[in-house]
Amino acid sequence: MKLKKLFISAVLVTAAATAGAQNVIPLSLDQCIRIALNDNPTVKVDSMEIERVDYARKETLGQLFPQITASGQYTRNLAIQTIYMDAGDGETRAIKMGRDNTYAAGFSASVPIVMPTLWRSIKLNDNQILQNLEKARATKLDLVNQVKNAYYALLLANDSKRVIEANHATAQNHAAIYQKQYELGTASEYDVLRANVAVTNLEPSILEAENTIKQLELQLKLLMGMDVRQEIEPTETLEQYKSTMYGRYLATDTSLVKNTSLKTLDLQTDYLKKVVDVQRAAWIPTLSGTGNLMWNSMSMGNPLKNFQWTKSSAVGLTLSFPIFTGFQRINRIKQAEIQANEMRWQRENLERSLHVQVQSQMDNINKSIRQIESNEGGVRQAEKASDIMQKSFQIGAASFIQLRDTDDALMSARLSYYQAIYNYLVAESNLENVLGNTHYVN
Repeated sequence: MKLKKLFISAVLVTAAATAGAQNVIPLSLDQCIRIALNDNPTVKVDSMEIERVDYARKETLGQLFPQITASGQYTRNLAIQTIYMDAGDGETRAIKMGRDNTYAAGFSASVPIVMPTLWRSIKLNDNQILQNLEKARATKLDLVNQVKNAYYALLLANDSKRVIEANHATAQNHAAIYQKQYELGTASEYDVLRANVAVTNLEPSILEAENTIKQLELQLKLLMGMDVRQEIEPTETLEQYKSTMYGRYLATDTSLVKNTSLKTLDLQTDYLKKVVDVQRAAWIPTLSGTGNLMWNSMSMGNPLKNFQWTKSSAVGLTLSFPIFTGFQRINRIKQAEIQANEMRWQRENLERSLHVQVQSQMDNINKSIRQIESNEGGVRQAEKASDIMQKSFQIGAASFIQLRDTDDALMSARLSYYQAIYNYLVAESNLENVLGNTHYVN
């Protein structure tokens, strides 16, 4: 029975481990970005805002169509109106006019014919749509940059953990060798303790790396709009990017044509210019057509009897010409013109700032390239030194301290190498974000 229970427990543990492994979703950087662009709540909000502004534009366009209104009215005269007329013989006669009940029903319509302000207001709505489109594009560019940085950081944490674990495994191997030598009487207890301390000193770094990986996975899932309980696993390593990143660097176009901040500022400047046009159009006369079709009835006594309906209709034109509005329009025009001039200076300052950012990221990329080349050579030298020291230690020509120093130097060289690749990728992603030329966003 005990064996049976142990067997069932083992089967359950294996099944749970298998199910857990099946629930882990392997994701590449490309997949993470596409999921984020599709499921991130901020992107969805921007898409809804574009749709809202489009409806606002259609609302403005609706003012160009005829406006038709139906109306109905009933009036009960509690006291009929009395008028007095001179009868010509020195007497005045009182005449009552109207009936107890008055009914009116009909339709009225108006259509704009000449509406310069309205026509220019439609162009304002078009500009607002473009601004929202550019805002959505800026959000996507920023999201792509955040996902890339989070994914690269996760790759760095994974590679760093593997390097530390490899060092930890080597330290454990050395501790096991000393333990056997101690049992055989060829090593002292001090050597065993020193080897075990070397193993113990690396364990906090492994735990810290594991915690960092969990935090970065949560951040990445949050950016992707994914359930935080879903397990994910990157399918790439930093080493895989090294073979292609130099070609991307040489093909980099540092033009600011696609920069979203400049494009947004240009759209805002164009909006202010259109505001000036709207204010100037307010000086132009407006012309609209009107028409109505009415039915009227009057009766005495019971309001539900004795209807006598008559029909009337009319059409006309309404011309409106603004003469004086207390200098309001002139002041509005001046305000908009000043704001447009402010935008021109802001653009000039922004463009200089962006050039500085581009140059800074290019410098970071160049620095990272040199660091990668240097660290790559350092890793090869550290690996060779480690092999030599291992053989020297085995024949007793090297001490344990020298061996551990060599192992630590190899670990540090590998960590620096991966850090340099990560720095390059982050600088490249930041440069793409400033230039606005990532292929994920049009």
